[in-house]
Amino acid sequence: MTTTVPTPTADTRWRCALCGNLTRFDVTRSSKVVEYVHLDLAGEPTVEERDVLSETIESVRCRWCNAVDKIELVDRPGADS
Repeated sequence: MTTTVPTPTADTRWRCALCGNLTRFDVTRSSKVVEYVHLDLAGEPTVEERDVLSETIESVRCRWCNAVDKIELVDRPGADS
């Protein structure tokens, strides 16, 4: 069962409705990206450019209480409401 997790904006942030956590979350994402990878002479790769084509947040889990289905969006401090 997949629950849609709202994405924070410039005016909002995540909050755990169960315990009140505002700062610590485990986020599982699926991304489709194009990367420009530069290999040095020893063959070590370095990603020099990354273009995210699409990204989906699959789940957000509260690090404090492990709640997965209680994450909500709240206003950021100082955000115009």
